[in-house]
Amino acid sequence: QVQLVESGGGLVQPGGSLRLSCAASGSTFGYYSIGWFRQAPGKEREFVIGISWSAGRTKYADSVKGRFTISRDNANYTMYLQMNSLKPEDTDIYYCAANELGYPGSYVENYPYWGQGTQVTVSS
Repeated sequence: QVQLVESGGGLVQPGGSLRLSCAASGSTFGYYSIGWFRQAPGKEREFVIGISWSAGRTKYADSVKGRFTISRDNANYTMYLQMNSLKPEDTDIYYCAANELGYPGSYVENYPYWGQGTQVTVSS
């Protein structure tokens, strides 16, 4: 089992950048695929981006292609979400999640392990 803690959220102006971190503990992080999801109040949680345990496979939502990138540092049990060219519609709570499937699925049901979330607000 793995525990996940997100950090790095905050307030940023449109066009700005943020980097979120997801720190893992409790298990062998390198064997988990990781996904980032986001959720606004009253809406369903939606997939943003994911990376396989080997970092050889990534998956992006169309809405973030060319703006968001994902990376992982297995030696330090940390995964990163770099968000550039942020838009007001990117405002959400962002969650990292982990699975043992070997690939970064895009459905909430693919991930049994979740962090508590971090708020990202894009506003002028």
